[in-house]
Amino acid sequence: MRAAIVEAPGKVTVTTVPDPTPGPRDVVVKVASVGLCGTDLHILQGEFAPTLPIVPGHEFAGEVVGIGAKVTELSVGDRVAVDPSLHCHECKYCRIGRGNLCERWAAIGVTEPGGAAEFAVAPVANCVRLPGHIDAKDAALIEPLSCAIRGYDVLSSTLGAEVLIYGSGTMGLMMLELAKRTGAAGVDVLDVNADRLATAVKLGCSNSAATADELDRPGGWDVVIDATGNARAIQDGLGRVAKGGTFLQFGVADYATTAVIEPYKIYNQEITITGSMAVLHSFERAAALFATGVLDPAVFISDRLPLEQYPQALDQFKAGQGRKIVVEP
Repeated sequence: MRAAIVEAPGKVTVTTVPDPTPGPRDVVVKVASVGLCGTDLHILQGEFAPTLPIVPGHEFAGEVVGIGAKVTELSVGDRVAVDPSLHCHECKYCRIGRGNLCERWAAIGVTEPGGAAEFAVAPVANCVRLPGHIDAKDAALIEPLSCAIRGYDVLSSTLGAEVLIYGSGTMGLMMLELAKRTGAAGVDVLDVNADRLATAVKLGCSNSAATADELDRPGGWDVVIDATGNARAIQDGLGRVAKGGTFLQFGVADYATTAVIEPYKIYNQEITITGSMAVLHSFERAAALFATGVLDPAVFISDRLPLEQYPQALDQFKAGQGRKIVVEP
């Protein structure tokens, strides 16, 4: 089969590799689409993936074309979205229900061969069957949506909150959609990319701007979400949290990124700083929400490219061009 492979930091190629075979409790998925995200750029930099080479692609969906000997839950022909999370189920964090913090954390497309290929293997337990009205080529959006839902689980935000989101890429836009549906009184979005910011306006954000200084809110926002991973955005956002408010680090920053906090302000104003890591008990809910139309694929997916153009797709994503870019093997 054809597959994209990150061979070494900064080097990705499309080549021919052996077709995968399923284990007893695995299925083989013919990939309909695989989305690109910031994690893929980190893998390309040599971060996240413990060893290279690796077939990337952790946001994918497709059709089951092979099943292991002990699989009864799915059949050949079923269309599924795949949760890439691979938890050990044995360590302390798995035992207390925090599998996303697993001491042996692994993921399809990060530590195991992923969906940037014609076929991919996944445990049957990680597959969610798609209803008939969902196009599998759109269902690559379910995995990032499940990450956004996990972010809102962490926030436990109250009704009537004023929300500020840094970044109007895929994840920032998903957080916007969830904020609108979880009782936010207002949702403001910041981005230096005017084209992406226009999408936030189209989706109904309250205000949009390149910087927070352009918005008239001297007291700050109840909830501030960084969906960029950018050091300058993070630093600025930490200073925009209202008294009693929460800052969520949702964007994936480079390992070396640092920010300065003001301990007295955090204490005196009871500010919460928290993070959200990947998927946790949220994939099935994401699939259910996606089936109701919580996201419009026509708005979120800006580019659909063939597998042979995977390296170019990464370059385009890195350059900030488009919104969600998906590759269709």
